[in-house]
Parts: sequence; structure tokens; C-alpha cells
Amino acid sequence: MALNFRTLGNAVRASLRFLAGSPARKPDPKGTPRPGRNNAPGQAGARAGTAGLSAPYPGDFRGTAALRYSPSPDGRPDPGEVVWTWVPYEEDHSRGKDRPVLLVGNHGRYLLGLMLTSKDHDGHPRGSRDYVDIGRGPWDRQWRPSEAKLNRVLQIRPSDIRREGAVLDRSQFFLVADALREHHGWK
Repeated sequence: MALNFRTLGNAVRASLRFLAGSPARKPDPKGTPRPGRNNAPGQAGARAGTAGLSAPYPGDFRGTAALRYSPSPDGRPDPGEVVWTWVPYEEDHSRGKDRPVLLVGNHGRYLLGLMLTSKDHDGHPRGSRDYVDIGRGPWDRQWRPSEAKLNRVLQIRPSDIRREGAVLDRSQFFLVADALREHHGWK
């Protein structure tokens, strides 16, 4: 039986969650409140599609940040990893859906991430400027090629990460980092 780092990392994370008594980080059915979350009427956690957030979405990140590549199989989300989390829609932060996100850095208590999509934007007029190809990976069940969306940087609480999907290859991460530096003027 062959073991790989992802399998080993998943086993360690599951064990740590069990020992810590925290719930497993799996996607929630859309609109179903999670126990122990802010689910009071009128709060973000009670609205359709926002049940997975521990608090209202703080808004997209607008500043500059240092990019880091530091994936580690320690059960915590780190820059360089693709994770699954609830992503609010741009036009209405009270609604959204679970999707894969590439973590690229930190800002205070938040992780900074880029939404991934399997939709190809290469033929789109702004596609080459707003998206960067990252290839295929286990974050997509069908192993479709993915792109990272550069023009929207998400702020994510580590507690709102549902599960880790994969570690992005170092060379692919630095392609994204170079594109972010060009797009946002980051370090």
C-alpha cells in the first residue's frame, strides 16, 4: 500500500480535529446552519448560502500584501494550499457558494485567497489580465484545468475553511504570485 503526503496529511488533520472536538470541515448543504455558528435571525449566518461563515464577510481585500508559499501538512490552512470555503458573490456578500480557493498570503487574522474556476477565460478580452492558468489538480473532482481569478482577493477566517484540497506546485504558485504583483503591485 503506497502512501503519499496528501493521504498522510488528511489522516493527521482528521485525527487532530477528532482530538480537538471540532467538526469536520466538509461543505454544508446550501443554507443549512452549522451548530455553534452565528445563526441568529437577521445575522449573516442565517441567510441562504452563508451558513458556513463564523461571522459576516469582512469584504474583499483592497491593500497590498506579501506573497508567501508555505504549505505544511499540519492540519491548518497555509499559503500555497488550495482549500474549500464559502465564497460570497461579488454583487451580494450575503449570498455565495462553496468553492476552491488558492491561499496566497495573510493580512492580520485573515488568510488571503483567490477564487479558482474551471471556466476557461483565455478567449475573453480581459481573461489574460484577470485570470492565470494553474493547471489540473485534486481540488477538482474531474481534474479539469483551473484558473485563479486575480482581480478579487478574498479575506478568509481560518475557521471558515471547510477542507484542504491540495498543495499547489511551487512553480505554479509563483506564476500566480508574479501575476498578482503585476495586477495589484504586491511585494
